[in-house]
Parts: sequence; C-alpha cells; structure tokens
Amino acid sequence: MGPSILTQLIAAPPRDALARPLHDLRISVIDRCNFRCPYCMPEDQYAQDYQFLSKDERLRFEEIERMARAFVALGVRKLRLTGGEPLLRRDLPQLVRMLAAIPGVDDLAMTTNGVLLPKFAQALRDAGLKRLTVSLDTLDPETFRKLSGGRGEVAEVLDGIAAAERAGFERIKLNCVVMRGVNDAQVLDLLERFRGTGHIVRFIEYMDVGTVNRWRGELVVPSAELAARIGARWMIEPLQPNYRGEVAERYRYADGSGEIGFISSVSHPFCGDCARARLSADGKLYTCLFARSGYDLRTPLREGVNDAELTALIAARWAARADRYSEQRAELRARGEHKHIEMFAVGG
Repeated sequence: MGPSILTQLIAAPPRDALARPLHDLRISVIDRCNFRCPYCMPEDQYAQDYQFLSKDERLRFEEIERMARAFVALGVRKLRLTGGEPLLRRDLPQLVRMLAAIPGVDDLAMTTNGVLLPKFAQALRDAGLKRLTVSLDTLDPETFRKLSGGRGEVAEVLDGIAAAERAGFERIKLNCVVMRGVNDAQVLDLLERFRGTGHIVRFIEYMDVGTVNRWRGELVVPSAELAARIGARWMIEPLQPNYRGEVAERYRYADGSGEIGFISSVSHPFCGDCARARLSADGKLYTCLFARSGYDLRTPLREGVNDAELTALIAARWAARADRYSEQRAELRARGEHKHIEMFAVGG
C-alpha cells in the first residue's frame, strides 16, 4: 500500500457507520494508578499483587508518536494523555514534547489525579502540554480517602493544582464523579472553593464503565437534579458548546464567577456526536468507552507495517464503527450485555 492510498485517506477522512468523524484521540500511556477509586479500580479487585502490563507490553513512546501521527492524518486534532495515572509513566514530558511537535495537533491535554503535579507540572508545560484536567471528587478529607481507596489525600491534589497554576496552566478542568449518598452533598463546597479562579468544575454522572465498579442506577445523580441544586444557590445560565461533539454541557454563573460543566452519559447520552477514539497502553484501538474489546494495532506496528498501511487499518476500523452504548444502555443491560473493558485501561 503506497503513498497514494495515504493521500486519498487524508483527502477524504473516514466517517463511521453513523457518519461521525474522527476528531479526538485519548491515549492511555499506562494502566497502573496510585489511587484505587471504587468507580474505576477498586482495591479489592486491584490489590498490590495485581499483574498490570509489563514494560514490553506497553507501547513505547516512539510507537505512540507514530500511531498519533496516523490518527492526525485521518482528522484527529485533539490528543489527550490518560492512564491509569499518566504521571506514573517514566519521562512523560518527553512524550509530550514528541506529540506537541506533530503538525496538525491543535490541542494536547492530560487527565491526572494531580498528586504528582508538583514534580512534573513545569516540565509538562515546557514540553508543550496545553491543558490539564484534574480528578477531584470532593474537598472533604474523609470522603476523599474513601474515594481514593485510602491512597491519597485531598491536600495533595490541591497542592498539585497550585503547582499547575504556577507553571502557567489556566482554566484547569476539575472532574468530579458524583454518587448519591457518597459525595453529592459536598458538591456546593467544591464549587465554592473554585468560583472565581477561572477553573471549570465538571460533574460526571456515575457510569457503568467496566465490570467491577458495582454500578447501580440508584447511585446516579442526574445532571438536571444537580443543576437544580446548584441553581438554588447561585443563578446559572446555559452556554453554547465550544464545538460539535463537546462532551460537557456548559453553564456559567450569572454573576460572572466562572463556568460549570455537566457530563451526562446516563441521563442524557451524547453518542450521536461522539468523535473520540481511545488507544490503550498495550496498543489496542477502542471506539467506545463501553467497548467489550479492542482492535490490536501494536502487533502490525511491531511486525513492520508502513505508515500508509497503519493509517488504513485505523481508517477501516473507524469506518466500521457503530457504537452508541449510552443510547442503548437499558436495552443492552437487560440482555446481559454489560461487560466492558475497564475504564483505567482506556483512560475514561
């Protein structure tokens, strides 16, 4: 397969079976994490002796870069580094520098639990990382310990956010997974802390990702309910999306104190505009967060496919995509089809 095929793919980027383009790529650089959040990697399932991917099984930085270039050739403009906890991957700023140099990448971001940012924030910024998302489910120390599986302190995350601010990161997104009876009563405290800072707190409905997080529908706090609670405290107004397919519904405080987001995969699915692909740390392409299996790209890469062939493999997989799990959740769960790849393996 020669350069002419690659030229054709670049000229006419693929759309999937539902006419959705390929625009975003989430890259999981490691499957390990220093937290054990119950909604992602519960301690009783992933104890100290759990066998995560070995170094040889994980993609090397050069392989990630090459795959990223193939995705960019097909229309991807946003790259996001995830984990596990991506800052556990040794020399991550080096990868950031490599990805930032790819022509056509408009946005390079990372999602982290934040505790290692005091060590890495400046190096990441200097390497070309443009944006940060930090997971922060509560400000209450006791609840935070529970939600980190006893492996983290909220003060460490706040120190990480402060380090990121010093490094020049502005408008940090702060992701909060909301669970009824666990941390939903602490939402207003979180907003109070970050109102006026320029950072954006985003509330994520508790999702049935993976197979071990013991998801129950009654623990979901619908975004509409949460927005009503917030609106009773501060007047908020809806905002237009920044772009088609944006995950979060955007609101702003009427007094100009900042922005809030709601990610409502359970109560208000957004599959119709989903333009995201996910690359796991072991080189599998997943076309949905709720996928049951992935498409192996590492093997053909290591067996010597050229760039045009690699790009064509990705394009063919995307063209066959018909995923819309969130829109079919009730039907698929009723049929017993609710086993998915674990969230930490594909970066959420």
